[in-house]
Amino acid sequence: MANDPRIEHLRKLKSEALLGGGEARIETQHKKGKLTARERIDLLLDEGSFEEIDMLVRHQTREFGLDKHRYFGDGVVTGHGTIDGRRVFVFSQDFTVLGGSLSEAYGKKICKIMDLALKNGTPVIGLNDSGGARIQEGVVSLGAYADIFLRNTLASGVVPQISVVLGPCAGGAVYSPAITDFVFMVKNHSHMFVTGPNVVKTVTHEEVSFEELGGAYTHASKSGVAHVISDSEVELLDGVRDMFQYIPQNNLDDPISIECDDDPNRMDEDLNTIIPENPNKPYDVKDIINRVFDNGKFFEIHEHYAKNIVVGFARLNGSPLGIVANQPAFLAGVLDINSSIKAARFVRFCDAFNIPLVTLVDVPGFLPGTDQEWRGIIRNGAKLLYAFCEATVPKVTLILRKAYGGAYDVMNSKHIRADVNLAWPSAEIAVMGPQGAVEIIFRKEIAEAEDPKKALDEKVRQYRETFANPYIAAERGYLDDVIEPSQTRPKLVLALEMSRNKVDRNPKKKHGNIPL
Repeated sequence: MANDPRIEHLRKLKSEALLGGGEARIETQHKKGKLTARERIDLLLDEGSFEEIDMLVRHQTREFGLDKHRYFGDGVVTGHGTIDGRRVFVFSQDFTVLGGSLSEAYGKKICKIMDLALKNGTPVIGLNDSGGARIQEGVVSLGAYADIFLRNTLASGVVPQISVVLGPCAGGAVYSPAITDFVFMVKNHSHMFVTGPNVVKTVTHEEVSFEELGGAYTHASKSGVAHVISDSEVELLDGVRDMFQYIPQNNLDDPISIECDDDPNRMDEDLNTIIPENPNKPYDVKDIINRVFDNGKFFEIHEHYAKNIVVGFARLNGSPLGIVANQPAFLAGVLDINSSIKAARFVRFCDAFNIPLVTLVDVPGFLPGTDQEWRGIIRNGAKLLYAFCEATVPKVTLILRKAYGGAYDVMNSKHIRADVNLAWPSAEIAVMGPQGAVEIIFRKEIAEAEDPKKALDEKVRQYRETFANPYIAAERGYLDDVIEPSQTRPKLVLALEMSRNKVDRNPKKKHGNIPL
């Protein structure tokens, strides 16, 4: 029996849609070392799970010869599928169709899946590879971008939004990824900038390459726009799948716990000697993270940006959590503008999506200097303070060594609603470091001493013995316990188990006015 010609026609249209801009343009994409929009979706999602929406959409523009270039899908593949069995909505921009340029129809496709994601409480992942607005459509194209920006904003804090930049992303197009929760970029192929190298040269006379101006490493290390970067598209998309292990579907959902094969009561005697005896000697806080949390697995966010603070996801006894840790191996773990912003954004993401927080503290204070003061360390440091104060998820703090001055307060202290505050015996909690304090308190006495240096050293020793320890804070109840470092894992497990069902509520309001 012959097939129904209507079915044959449908199959023909869908076959045409699957080719995007055609085989020649697909081959060009491959020659650049880039995957196609559909190949990327296949790598990102569970095999065979993708269900496409709006495959047969075409633009309706007739001007400037566009009536001769009406491709099915119109430059973006949209739909839904699963990652490890959990539903996600996805759009993948197709550079083989008119350079992936965004049109009215293209924008409506993206808006449709974002609306569906918001209604269904489902994450959205955008795979970006586009030449920008479709110039031939003028303001209609610009309006389509704004429609997307609005949905990004309304979805923020309701469903996770991930942007994966796999090619160019320029002009107004960059603001959609900027609003989303995390931006992934691939080295040598991803580029983001508001104005490209040619415009920069014309206006400022600066000579700069695409990679220097807006490449993956530039945004990962200098601007902080990129949260995760990889050497290849395959590795990057694997990274997106990995991160989804730690985050829930929406703000009303809880992160998924798994069965843990790492003993929750595991002790680690090496932790007893991991802090150097010399309080000014650095160490790598990641060594502590890898020893304490499940199987040494840590998904770091912003690895190359503001290295004086470390943030990322891990599990403890099978439950996902966010980690914020000062990094003594870089700038002595001091808080500055960039590290404060980095940590504040991460804390707010975790709080929005019910992910408990563990804070590891070794902070000598805020970075001094005219550069920091003039660029607003007061306002920017307050962002981290605001984020921790506002957060209502379970919050556990462990002071490893230094917790000086206002930085002690900011790093999730008991005073800003931390649920459990612990310290190692090496903890030093004081208004400032021993030498600075002694030079102020005993300035006259030291100056009049027969041997000022000897007098200074003796006063520093006395101050350290009296104040640079965790016990005064423990006497006041600002610390719930001082623990042996080897006991850290089981103590943190118990602390998070105890606070799992905690309820903190903020005053009713439209929203706070965070010091942006």
